[in-house]
Formats: sequence, structure tokens, C-alpha cells
Amino acid sequence: MEFSNRKVFVVGGSRSIGAAIVRRFSEAGASVVFTYAASADAANQLAAETGAQAVQADAGDREALIAAIGNAGPIDIFLYNAGLLVLGDPLTIVADDVDRMIDVNVRGAYFGSVEASRMMPDGGRILVIGSDTADNMPWSGLSAYVMTKAAMQGMTRGLARDMGPRDITVNVIQPGPTDTDMNPAAGPRAASMIAQMAIKRYGTADEVAGLALYLASTQARGITGAMHTIDGGFAA
Repeated sequence: MEFSNRKVFVVGGSRSIGAAIVRRFSEAGASVVFTYAASADAANQLAAETGAQAVQADAGDREALIAAIGNAGPIDIFLYNAGLLVLGDPLTIVADDVDRMIDVNVRGAYFGSVEASRMMPDGGRILVIGSDTADNMPWSGLSAYVMTKAAMQGMTRGLARDMGPRDITVNVIQPGPTDTDMNPAAGPRAASMIAQMAIKRYGTADEVAGLALYLASTQARGITGAMHTIDGGFAA
């Protein structure tokens, strides 16, 4: 899978899955631009390591995100990885926190994908990182979060139809328990998650990045409007 002369734009690329994606595409020869919100040190270190370009932009700020995408010029592959997790009883959860999560998880994914498509030649790729919880939620306190991830599924199906005439594919990657800053393999929830997995281990950010690399390649040009779960059988 060769990506020379291909520009990749990653929203939320400074840490964990996003950083793994930046590394994999850079290693494959792509020119990579990635955004970060607050992790300036991590972003600058990753940029120095990979040769990618780091751009500060809040994924929940529509105008800032659109400007960052527009300034990047023509984009061949767009990957939306930004996401927030807000937990809590729906009767008491802070409404502003839920609104912020919707801004980042849903509105950012939609407006970012649409803007990227304006900058994209025919045959481009749009990928969004969702969650397998959109298909299986065994715990309480996550209804608002799951709502945002389910919205990604509908968006992906719709955009796949809209972009199909231009041979642009649109897909969602749905990781399950993955060793990240948000959900570390040594964290307090890890044992309960592993208990429900067919493969009794957390996934890795690099495994998710590998799936993204395949879906962005010419080998996957017939795959669109689809959910690609990578969760060790958590939602099986």
C-alpha cells in the first residue's frame, strides 16, 4: 500500500490512535497534516518524528476546523479521529458537557468530512473513527456518548451515497477496547471489558491505524458506507 504523492489530513492526530495513524501514513510515503487541540508538546514531537505538519484547531469549532482544512489545500484522504467521552446519569449529566461532546463527535465529523470533500479529487477517501458501542452497550451512563457514535453510522451511509458519483468512499472504523489515553489497558475498566471480549486482550492503536491504511488504499476502492469493527469480539 503505497501513498506517495497523496495528502492525508487527520483531525485529532497528536495522541493514541491519531498518532498511530499519522505514523503509519507517513511511513507509507504520504504527506500528512494533522490537527491537535491542546497537546502542543505531543503534536510538535510527533511532527518532528514523522515529518508531518501539526496544526492547532478545535474540532468542535466549525469555523476553525473548516479553515484548517481549507488551508491544507487539496486532500486525497480525510480521517476524522477527534472525540470526547462524557459519562454520567442522563438525569444529572451536565448539559453543556453533552453539547460539547456532540460538537466534537458529530458536528465536527460531519462538517469536516463535507469540507474535505470540497478539497478532494475524485477517488478520494473519507474515514471517521467511531466506536463499537454504537452496536453494543452493556453498561449504564453512556447513552449520550453512544448516541454520538451511532450518528456517525448514519452520516457514513448518507455521505457514501452523496460522494459515490465521484468515486469517493466513506467508511467508519469502530474500535472496541483499545489501549489509549482515554481507555488504558491497565485502567479501572479494563478487566470488565476484557471479560466480554472473544480475544482476551486490548487492541492497539497501531492495529486501528493498519485498518485505516487498508481502507484508504486502492485495494478498498469498492468498500463504502460500511462499519468496520475492530474490537476483539467485544460486540460479537
